[in-house]
Amino acid sequence: MTEQIRKTESCARSDASPAPDGLAKQPCPAENEVSQSAKNAGEIWISDTLCEGCPPPEGRLSKEMRTYRLLDRLGIRYLRLDHGVTPTIEACRRIDQILGIEICKNLFLCNSQKTRFYLLMMPGSKKFRTSVLSKQIGSARLSFAPPEYMEKYLDITPGSVSVLGLMNDREGAVTLLIDREVLDSPFIGCHPCVNTASLKLASKDILEKFLPYTGHGYQVVDL
Repeated sequence: MTEQIRKTESCARSDASPAPDGLAKQPCPAENEVSQSAKNAGEIWISDTLCEGCPPPEGRLSKEMRTYRLLDRLGIRYLRLDHGVTPTIEACRRIDQILGIEICKNLFLCNSQKTRFYLLMMPGSKKFRTSVLSKQIGSARLSFAPPEYMEKYLDITPGSVSVLGLMNDREGAVTLLIDREVLDSPFIGCHPCVNTASLKLASKDILEKFLPYTGHGYQVVDL
């Protein structure tokens, strides 16, 4: 399948600087030249068109659109791929191939008292070991946080967990943990707060533009 890149800049962009290598490798075709066909990967529909910029709002949730508008306002370039619901990391394999990255595994965790919350970013192919992480962050008996806390702090539902959800954590209740392998990659793959689209962003933009805006630091872990 030959993927095409289309510009869909319906939101105002504050930064017209060139996209980093890997985000814009070919000119965007005119709107009427873009194929509207789609492919199926198993049971999951995946568009064959990579898009750059904020899409029209029709048929999209407001929290998804807020995510695009914030990225545009911060001058963060991204490629977007629309697809069907991806409830598991396994469902993201074909999406990984199209975007040319590995979508991060994002886990929303808490301590046993549900008083401390963590968002862990790690490679999708890496196995999560609770005991290894607990020792590094000094928090025993970690578990997956209940969905109601995920919605309360990140405005995200299960299956859509993303570092971009930190834009909704105005209380600073969530601590970001990033596996060293994710930091070593030039690009990050994540959802725009919904699991019907995936984005490819420069890691540097997340660390130097997005996180300073949200007020979140991060702790590096080795899993």
